[in-house]
Amino acid sequence: MNVDLTSPKLKKFIDDEVQAGHFASPQAVIEAALEQMMLDHGILDDGTTTAIAEADAQYERGEFAEWRDVRDELRRKYLRK
Repeated sequence: MNVDLTSPKLKKFIDDEVQAGHFASPQAVIEAALEQMMLDHGILDDGTTTAIAEADAQYERGEFAEWRDVRDELRRKYLRK
């Protein structure tokens, strides 16, 4: 899905958040905003938001695997490649 923002004010806010180091990318800003909207509307429960917060903390601590490494491991395990 691609979304084009027409509001210069919103574009500037997103750019400022990324430049300040609060988010890694414009996409991350949008995702955080949508998660907050879902939380405000009761779509996300506490367990989900706790899991998201823990995943974010793990990522910040460097506790993650690159997709290509995971992919390669799964191929070796299941496809014997």
